Amino acid sequence: MAARILHRLRHALAGEGGRQERVRGGCEAEDFPESSELEDDTEGLSTRLSGTLSFTSHEEEEEEEEEGAGEELGEPPQAMGAAAGAEDGEWGPAAERAGGSLLTRQLQELWRKSRGSLAPQRLLFEVTSASVVSERSSKYVLYTIYLIRSGRFDKAPAAIARRYSDFEQLNRRLRCRFGCDMAGITFPRKRLRRNFTAETIAKRSRAFEQFLSHLHSIAEIRRSPEFLEFFFLQDLQAAQRLTCTGMYREALATWANAYRLQDRLGVCGSGRFLLTLAGLAVCHQELDELGEAHGCCEQALQLLEAQGSHPLLGPFLQAHVHLAWKVGKDKRRSEARLQDLREAGPPLQQQPTLKECLIKEPLE
Repeated sequence: MAARILHRLRHALAGEGGRQERVRGGCEAEDFPESSELEDDTEGLSTRLSGTLSFTSHEEEEEEEEEGAGEELGEPPQAMGAAAGAEDGEWGPAAERAGGSLLTRQLQELWRKSRGSLAPQRLLFEVTSASVVSERSSKYVLYTIYLIRSGRFDKAPAAIARRYSDFEQLNRRLRCRFGCDMAGITFPRKRLRRNFTAETIAKRSRAFEQFLSHLHSIAEIRRSPEFLEFFFLQDLQAAQRLTCTGMYREALATWANAYRLQDRLGVCGSGRFLLTLAGLAVCHQELDELGEAHGCCEQALQLLEAQGSHPLLGPFLQAHVHLAWKVGKDKRRSEARLQDLREAGPPLQQQPTLKECLIKEPLE
């Protein structure tokens, strides 16, 4: 029965793929999206298979609606053809209606297993939107990229917004350091014209997804400062500026996104991650969200458990003791660690507070 269902699903997918090929006018798939001249812009909506990318001209933005809006990330696509309407492994009349309801549990399970066996990935990069930004002396496209953990749904996804020059700088820095590893990685070339057509933007979006996925598949590159800072350094710098100017609500949102980015990239033990926790703790405390601030300090102290001389250890311990007293939590362990620091080093009165550490930390 499972084989029969899988056969029907493959048949439906093949039919859908054929329809999409006809819509594209029979064009052959490109190994590299920027390897040939692009067609003139067809104004309005431009859609790709690896997610949904919308690019709407200003004249039509009130008329066009984003295709696929409302679908949750990580969910399988809707049933196609005869696969729709099947229940409990039986095929009734409803199963023969084209474009019916969502896949049943059995088909969903087959779909997940098929995707997992064909392209196992732990982190996916998806360009979800692209917008043309016009400034006084320049005009560029800003691409919004989501970092999605395979097989999960993130209620608050990690996202970045980058322009072509940001990707180009990353590519240049990595080629200088990892020449051999970067030899087989393609990058969309610059164009002298038609940079702002919907077709160009859609193809570049796909190319950037492939570029980031390829980089992330190489262990040395995905652990490099150049690759990691491309994702979260801008957020850290912006959050630090907002914190210094007292815009704590805006800073909190930026620190939180930097936290999610580092979590997706698997660098939750780094110094930058501790600084992020410090930013979250300070902003929560300034906004009188003491329970959340206490939780950030506890997480940081767990990471610092095996370290006895980290510059942020003393400030985190002092903040944790103060917040624990405010929210009625146990503070004895932190007080004992503070006492050990007093005996081993300079007086704690000479140490900066968590907020002072955050403001003075150079982020370059």
